Amino acid sequence: MKDVAVADFRNVVLVGHTGAGKTTLLDAVLHRLGVSDRQGSSAAGTSFADWTEEEKDKKISTWAKPFQAAYTATGGKKYGLCFIDTPGYADFVGQMYAATTVADAALIVVDATSGIQVGTQRAWKRCEQLGLPRGIVISGLDKENADFEKTLKQIQEIWGRKCVPIELPTHDRREIIDLIESEAPADLKDEAAKAKSVLEEDVAEEDDKLLEKYLGGEHLTHDELVAGLRVAIKRCHVIPVFEVEPLQGIGVKDFLEEICRLMPSPLDHELKDVDGNAVDGAPDAPFAAHVWRTVNDPFVGQMSFMRIYGGTIKSDTEFFNSTKGQKERIGPLHIVNGRKDEVAEEAHAGEIIALPKLKVTTLNDSACAIGKTIKFTPVEFPPPVMSLAVTPKTPGDEDKIGVGLQRVAEDDPTLRIERNTITHELILTGMGDIHLDLAVQRMKKRSNVDVVLNTPKVAYQETITGKSEGHYKHKKQSGGRGQYGEVYIKIEPLYGDDKEWFVDGIVGTCIPRNFLPAIEKGLLEGLARGALAGYPVVHAKVTVYDGSSHDVDSSEVAFKIAAARAFSEGVLKAKPVLLEPIMNLRVVFPDKFMGDITGDLNHRRGRILGVESDSGMQVITAEVPQAETFRYSSELRSITHGEGTFEQSFNRYDIVPSNVAQKVIAASDRKQQVEE
Repeated sequence: MKDVAVADFRNVVLVGHTGAGKTTLLDAVLHRLGVSDRQGSSAAGTSFADWTEEEKDKKISTWAKPFQAAYTATGGKKYGLCFIDTPGYADFVGQMYAATTVADAALIVVDATSGIQVGTQRAWKRCEQLGLPRGIVISGLDKENADFEKTLKQIQEIWGRKCVPIELPTHDRREIIDLIESEAPADLKDEAAKAKSVLEEDVAEEDDKLLEKYLGGEHLTHDELVAGLRVAIKRCHVIPVFEVEPLQGIGVKDFLEEICRLMPSPLDHELKDVDGNAVDGAPDAPFAAHVWRTVNDPFVGQMSFMRIYGGTIKSDTEFFNSTKGQKERIGPLHIVNGRKDEVAEEAHAGEIIALPKLKVTTLNDSACAIGKTIKFTPVEFPPPVMSLAVTPKTPGDEDKIGVGLQRVAEDDPTLRIERNTITHELILTGMGDIHLDLAVQRMKKRSNVDVVLNTPKVAYQETITGKSEGHYKHKKQSGGRGQYGEVYIKIEPLYGDDKEWFVDGIVGTCIPRNFLPAIEKGLLEGLARGALAGYPVVHAKVTVYDGSSHDVDSSEVAFKIAAARAFSEGVLKAKPVLLEPIMNLRVVFPDKFMGDITGDLNHRRGRILGVESDSGMQVITAEVPQAETFRYSSELRSITHGEGTFEQSFNRYDIVPSNVAQKVIAASDRKQQVEE
């Protein structure tokens, strides 16, 4: 940013539960900074921060978006500020993951009427994972039943006494008092003195000289207090608590002053590359940056949002993509503030720039000065939790759907597109029903293709639990040359590390060796289509030990058919069972829903492995069949009124209970009859 030193730049991310007031706070900040000419409102559809059509329609944030502006603080010093707004809704948690990776500090917004919720906890844990310096903003004090003291007490009970107020609201809530810079009114003097004493004690513990002074009964000077607080916040030893009433405009200016005064700069951020080497944030250091978000704009093309960590980048130059190992030519540098787009000549550490139409650079790529190979650890996104099968309304549009969804997934790494080789369905996987619904809407706009969404089929498998033998003689004569091939096989379970599923046990010349490849192909066909319900057979070992041939009528086709039929016969006699995928679930929710959650998991054939309490929330780990989890995202939201979230991952395949297996087999039989 022009005329702003790197040491005076602040890059902070706003995180918290959906509805906590992040976007409302940002709208007030942007209005104060002059980025917007009036304060917008998400509820009214006039928010400057939530400016996309889908965000206006849903009235929630769905993307992480950076906003940058200069701010002249009290005293005339100029600062550069970058605020990254993030969604609080669980379906868009991947955006929060990306944004927290590229920020120097986080501000966790807590609503004074709702307190700490599951999304707030998720944001806190993400900051803890990254070791990210953070503050807490209590918002919504202007609402009815809002209670500052109660909210602060809950924060300190769950996250510890290191959460210390930097500001206090007056009893009439018409003013917010800065404990460092302002004199408290008479009715707040004792409370303010006590809070400031706690601040002094925490700061003194960061430095032996200050501690000696404090224990000697002396007060710390203003400069000592501010400098010590910056150190304590950077080390995450102190979590400052701010208060803002954004709709009333109360506390916004003081909030900006405190951000400039206390939050770390890019030079305070102890950053290392993927090899553990320190990255210098100075303007004259080698250029280093990371692409944390990409957007496919219908008019501009792909825009790559890049956080600069060190050095300087100028327009119309080149950089080295160290991830791809190629040079990249760039044009103008764009500073994107919502719908506003400004062009900059150069940018430094802490800033986020947007670069259009890069040829080789994509999401999670690292960029650096030519001649350097600086790489950053890629953002690790949470695994998706909900899947839908996507089919076209119009036959023949399958390719269009695949291409359209792939383009949408390029913007959003928490979306995955894959073709299930067992069920032959195109599967779209994401973080929840709203997430997937918006992804399909974007695909329709780009591809102009209508689709049908269904619950995916379960990718069952089959296996055997016993040993058996199979035999089939394929003999056909219809004039001229006939078909002849006879195969005897043994089938048994394949155990442990044994990879040899096909064993040649033929002795002598009962079957000519040149027909063995055809027999193996026949067995592979049998493995692929199973014997119970048409699903692939796994963990089966087949030994071919005997057979017969005909000098004239034997052929590869005949032995292939004989092997497949012998396999089907053998599987049915080897105690076959149906297998289903079992998922690991980790469900997080408030304690009041414990009975509903455990009852629902039991109804889903789940096996609860453990229950624990974590920062005021209950956490259940369980194993649940995948067939019962496809719609769990929306159903959990319904049970907990939006206060519960879950993560899932594949665990293993396990035997399907007989009553469920009978239904699956019967459904497969009906389908086969219809097809025939």
